[in-house]
Amino acid sequence: PSDMGLLKGTGIDTVEVAALPEVAVVPTGEELVQADPAPGEVVETNRFTVSRLAERWGADVTRRGIVTDDRDALRAAIQRDLVRDVVVTTGGSSVGERDLIPEVVDSIGEILVHGVALKPGHPVALGRVEGVTVVMLPGYPVAAIINAVQFLRPLIKHLGRMPLEPLPTREATLTRKITSEPGIRTFVRVALEDGDSGTEATPTRAGGSGVLSSVALADGWVVVPESKEGIEAGETVAVENWEYNG
Repeated sequence: PSDMGLLKGTGIDTVEVAALPEVAVVPTGEELVQADPAPGEVVETNRFTVSRLAERWGADVTRRGIVTDDRDALRAAIQRDLVRDVVVTTGGSSVGERDLIPEVVDSIGEILVHGVALKPGHPVALGRVEGVTVVMLPGYPVAAIINAVQFLRPLIKHLGRMPLEPLPTREATLTRKITSEPGIRTFVRVALEDGDSGTEATPTRAGGSGVLSSVALADGWVVVPESKEGIEAGETVAVENWEYNG
């Protein structure tokens, strides 16, 4: 508001602005349903979670319907949204029999990255098709969120010429030991509580990239760097507020 007032007061009627990055979110998987899952089916949630995060970060988001695990259907879904700046897919990014997204992207464009030393969320993939960035997030909800924060957020900020602010952190004392593998950056969801000696951080769940409640019940996450093999109880940790609105 103060910028608008200054422009008006100085007689400047026209300014150059950056358009909001346009992002399409495409959930994939033949096991996904909208509601009332039968045995072997899963209610699709990533589209709403990832879309809302992308909007919070400054993107203009289009939510697409579920696309089944079929090469032709996946190829058509990606090509449909090449008029946008970014295509985000959820699911099918690993190396299983039905994980077809990286193969499809590679057939019409190029894969830049497939797999990172990060947990949860190892099987993320990044590619480009006709100059459009394709972010292929894992289907597990927690992994999708972590990878969206790590890769989609800075991409949206870059495309929109917006500053990428560091996530706010809060120091806390760890109440239970965290285990992690050397060489892998690990994100551990924690709940914060004010104790007698200050703020305490308690892991909501050490693993389980499909347990969405472990994120919903958390106040942030502790990032264990790849150079460490866990963190002992009683140590002071930095808790990142990944839901920061910026």
